[in-house]
Amino acid sequence: MFILCYLFGVFMLLVCWYGIMWRTSKNFIVQRNLFLFCAHDRINVGGKLLTNHLKEIISYRQLHVMDETHVINQVKEDVCYVSQQFYKDMETAQLKGEENTVMRDYVLPDFSSIKKGFCKPREEMLFSGKYKTGEQILRLVNERFAVPEMLFHPSDIGIQEMGIPEAIVHSVQSLPEEMQPHFYQNIVLTGGNTLFPGFRERLEAELRSLVPTHLPVSVLLPANPISFSWEGGKLLSNNPDYDEMVVTREDYEENGHFICEEKFDI
Repeated sequence: MFILCYLFGVFMLLVCWYGIMWRTSKNFIVQRNLFLFCAHDRINVGGKLLTNHLKEIISYRQLHVMDETHVINQVKEDVCYVSQQFYKDMETAQLKGEENTVMRDYVLPDFSSIKKGFCKPREEMLFSGKYKTGEQILRLVNERFAVPEMLFHPSDIGIQEMGIPEAIVHSVQSLPEEMQPHFYQNIVLTGGNTLFPGFRERLEAELRSLVPTHLPVSVLLPANPISFSWEGGKLLSNNPDYDEMVVTREDYEENGHFICEEKFDI
């Protein structure tokens, strides 16, 4: 992850990786191109778990989709969002008809005339009765925000682990006190889960409530968080000192993991 330090031109960086198709989320602390293992945190909640949970909810409430991982993953990416006021959104989701601003109808693909699923525009939604178009439709209400909420409160589904804000604070607090302000100001989000609408704002708000008030908090969401790490690596590969930063295959085969411990100070 030190490639992101190179990309940002900073010496201290907290990299938060939340992949959209993996089972885990991780926080990495990097200082002067060194990965600090003492401050590395991992929680067993990631995009794959969210997709599986959404499959279970839809299969229980509407339609059996347990074998449709790819389709439901697309549903998750298209309609889910991170709530800024969970209980208020839950109350809205219980309203009837057009008063329910959370409700969305999702048209499933049939891979014949509809190659990819999509959300019906709100003006075309039917709030009573059935559609006569022959399309297979999922009606999504509180699932839209309840599924991503697992990233912040895994205990909601029985996973006894801290959420992402608590994991970040735990990572930073494991470092010397004089270093902590620098990392709170340099939090970078990577991975597909960070693309949920409202993710960055919710994370920053929750961190603000957990971090001492005299310390500034800054959370950056890159334009393309999925490939952002690769962009840093691409820049780093053009550095004239690149060969001194890596272990070659030949060196590893000759010296084993000891060469990594020596070169990267781990």
